[in-house]
Amino acid sequence: MLSLSMIVRNEAERLERCLASVAGFVDEMVLLDTGSSDATIAIAESCGAVVHQLPWPGDFAPARNEALGHVKGDWVLVLDADEWLLPEARQPLQALMAEPDLLLINLLRQELGAAQSPYSNVSRLFRRHPAIHWSRPYHSMVDDSVLALLEKEPHWQLADCAVPALAHDGYRSDLLASGAKAERLRQAMEADLAANPGDPYACAKLGSLEVSEGSRERGIALLQQGLARCPASRHPERYELLLHLAIALGSSDPKHACQLYRQALELPLPPRLTLAARLNLAALLQEPGTTSQGALEEACELCRQACAAAPELALGWLHLGISERRRGQLPAAIAAYRSGLERDPSLAAAQQNLAVALLLSGDVRGARSGFRQAIALLEQQNQQSEAEALRQQAGSMVKLDDQ
Repeated sequence: MLSLSMIVRNEAERLERCLASVAGFVDEMVLLDTGSSDATIAIAESCGAVVHQLPWPGDFAPARNEALGHVKGDWVLVLDADEWLLPEARQPLQALMAEPDLLLINLLRQELGAAQSPYSNVSRLFRRHPAIHWSRPYHSMVDDSVLALLEKEPHWQLADCAVPALAHDGYRSDLLASGAKAERLRQAMEADLAANPGDPYACAKLGSLEVSEGSRERGIALLQQGLARCPASRHPERYELLLHLAIALGSSDPKHACQLYRQALELPLPPRLTLAARLNLAALLQEPGTTSQGALEEACELCRQACAAAPELALGWLHLGISERRRGQLPAAIAAYRSGLERDPSLAAAQQNLAVALLLSGDVRGARSGFRQAIALLEQQNQQSEAEALRQQAGSMVKLDDQ
């Protein structure tokens, strides 16, 4: 028996999508509401979920543990309302759950709209065991309790689901900007760091947040502190520290940033989890002042590896197209841009770069059409200033109003 376990609060806009994605896959849906004032509870019950209620306890771990106490399944799938199960993952997950000594399955999650790291690994599907519980006040996880259990019962095994299992849109910049989520996260991170000074996980999370919000000096210091204290065996945390430190140093010390990206890529992690380091390193190798023929070749190979690891990701094909164009390989660049647009027709950057490559290859009609489509996409995405800038720039090269 498989149970869905969730904690929710005011998720009326997204909850039905999440619950519909697991219909017929889970045997029961159990939700813990922590104080909704909208239609969350009614929507959950209309989808067949059992809803329990608890006043918000102040952080996520006790709420998730309370929710876990209400499920009855042999296995537990934990989702947030801004996540949904991908249909193609059902069969592989069912096969893994049938293995008798498997304790936990790490799920590959696609981060839709995330500026960095298009995939993450989350430990959200596990066997219900009295020793497994949630910890940490933010980005709560069962990992600490699972590691402690493996010390006592070493026969248990862990596994990774090889295909993307979840999609998540909670890190979209517009969603973060529209609410107080970032501030709540910061408060929880600061409290965790104060309680655990120098903890690699806390330093990685707060350091990357500081860098993203412009506090580079403190962010870099936290990332360096966490890296110095991170054991070599803690690969995911070490990767995150190296990645975000490289991002922070990319503009001021590109040579050091390249070294950090290469160290991150040496870690034994699934290829989809290292896409950000691969693509960021490729972009850095093509920066003015660092570009050489050898750097361009390395950048192109990194992009090919990214496309091989995640052929479904349009961003990888965009980067490959840029690398090929800078190498002077226009047919390969055009093919890469088109591959990206097949996967995401709304990717305006791929459409714009395709138009440029077509123009350079002598296809004026194709370039004109490409520029028009790129401008239209930018307007549809409320990027009016970017659309007008492209209209002016493209109009100086081709007559956009010609048929």
